Amino acid sequence: MTGLKRIRSMRIWVFMLALAPMLWATPASAQDEGGSPETTSTEVIPAPDERYATPWKTMETFLTAMEQFVTSGEKRDLEEAVATCRFEDVDIGAVRQELTTNLYNILNRIGTVKEWHFPPVIDESRYVYFPSDQVDKHARLARLVPGFRIELVRDEIGEWRFSKETMAEVGTRWREWEELDIGAGPKRDVAATLGQRLRQLVPKSLRSGQLLTVEYWQWLMILLVILLGLTLDLLVRSLLKLSWRRVERHRGRKTDRAVLRRAVRPFGLLAAGILWYAMLQVGGLPSFASSALLVAVKVILSIAGVWSAWRLVDLIADVFATKAAQTETKIDDLLVPLVERSVKIFIVAIGLVYIADAFDVPIVPLLSGLGIGGLAVAFAAKDTIENFFGSIAVILDRPFEVGDWIVTGEIEGTVEWMGFRSTRIRTFYNSVVTFPNASLVRATVDNYGRRSFRRYKTMVNLAYSTPPEKIEAFCEGVREIVRQHPFTRKDYYHVWLNEFGAHSLDVLVYIFFEAPDWSVELRERQRFMLDVIRLADRLGVEFAFPTQTIHLFKEEHGREHTPMPSPDHDAEMRAIREGVLAARELTGDQPWQEIKPGGVVFGSSPSPTGAPGAILGDAMGDAAGEDGDGGR
Repeated sequence: MTGLKRIRSMRIWVFMLALAPMLWATPASAQDEGGSPETTSTEVIPAPDERYATPWKTMETFLTAMEQFVTSGEKRDLEEAVATCRFEDVDIGAVRQELTTNLYNILNRIGTVKEWHFPPVIDESRYVYFPSDQVDKHARLARLVPGFRIELVRDEIGEWRFSKETMAEVGTRWREWEELDIGAGPKRDVAATLGQRLRQLVPKSLRSGQLLTVEYWQWLMILLVILLGLTLDLLVRSLLKLSWRRVERHRGRKTDRAVLRRAVRPFGLLAAGILWYAMLQVGGLPSFASSALLVAVKVILSIAGVWSAWRLVDLIADVFATKAAQTETKIDDLLVPLVERSVKIFIVAIGLVYIADAFDVPIVPLLSGLGIGGLAVAFAAKDTIENFFGSIAVILDRPFEVGDWIVTGEIEGTVEWMGFRSTRIRTFYNSVVTFPNASLVRATVDNYGRRSFRRYKTMVNLAYSTPPEKIEAFCEGVREIVRQHPFTRKDYYHVWLNEFGAHSLDVLVYIFFEAPDWSVELRERQRFMLDVIRLADRLGVEFAFPTQTIHLFKEEHGREHTPMPSPDHDAEMRAIREGVLAARELTGDQPWQEIKPGGVVFGSSPSPTGAPGAILGDAMGDAAGEDGDGGR
């Protein structure tokens, strides 16, 4: 019964939670008895601003703001006037200010604006101020400038603005109005931007002619700005080259001129793009020309910015890679390229967003589309994501590092490189095996590079005719060779007569080499085996090999057997002493008694004089351990 009560209680709570949003969304008037459907809407339409409530209010706000700007020169007054206008495809603030001031200059030529010019508007969304049949001057000016209209439009909340079409006409037909006499307001045209002030200083001959609706003086300014940008590009690149050469000279490194020239190229282009973008903000060009040039400059800035950031990441990654190479751990050697590629991908993504913005590609619908198709993208990128997290797991768990000799599955070799998706292993056949990082999460990795010691186990076969004292001396002599050799482990080794083989007496040799890499291990194994051969020769011990001896004898009756004499009390010590002395005599004059051999240097020939360290081309002293395990 308790369980049923809990289920019923849960059902009640679920029903109340489901009902709560509907009750919350229903207005109180609709919940009351007799409420009408019209009163159930929750949408609240804001009241229009009083400054834009009617066409006359908008005109009054515009004229008041412009007159205050003429008097005070405050940019906030100009921005208030700009707010009364609508613009189409005009993103540059200076161009909007120019169009606004040109509209004010046109109104000054039309004449004083009166409130009675604006009769009440009844259920209309568009109001034409110029030309108006109620003003005689409008008719005369309309004949001088045919087809031009100043109109205001009402938006969805009831506020009036100068229409986009009017502001576009102001930008293209201002030159026709410029020649007319000023009838009201300031006796001189208002210049709000630097481009307008420059235009007033330009001779009238350069202002009157135009090509593709761009005046001649503006073409000259465009050419001058382009030359200034190219000059800045050259100057920035030269300064960066000079500074970088000084830095490299201080670090004692020589810089490749071609590499340096490619490295500084994007920074000069970025400086030129910034200059061109700043000059576009000055204004003076027609709106369509400014919009077209703005797109081009944004694309140049995006490309130059991504390119410069890419080179900067390369420079920073090179510094960190140099520092990582000086540390003992190799985890940072993996982390530096991983972070470098992540930052570069992020930079490219930002660049693509800015380029899309330059071409007015809507980003929000694009991202929404990616959200809708996110499931398909996730399935398509499943392996890539899995490999990426496999890389992260390898970095965190550190089962191996770059340069380690590993065995995973049937793959054996030296780790050469690790990236986002895959890891490359250089096999001992000098081939390269690439496998996905996702498999590392589930794979078993045997890391030979983490070994402190390298085991060597073998059986030395002695002839059955070897006397026991010789065997004892031989075993102790081998132990002494282990104790004397520079690369053998001294605290754990075994040399014992271990088995009676089919054709030999088998001596177990179980030792460890403390070698930094496989090449040194092979070299020291050879040294050890050669010394064992010399020891056997000194002691008169013969090695056995598979043979068959057939003894034919005639059984003789009555033959007496002479037993082997029993060893005396000092026999074992004499044998040990003989073996130790023989081993010490054998190894006493070896060159490695004075200088421990270093690593293997491939390609060098042995010294004909037999000098220390010349065997197998090994380097002496501090060169030990410099080679990897990839020589197998």
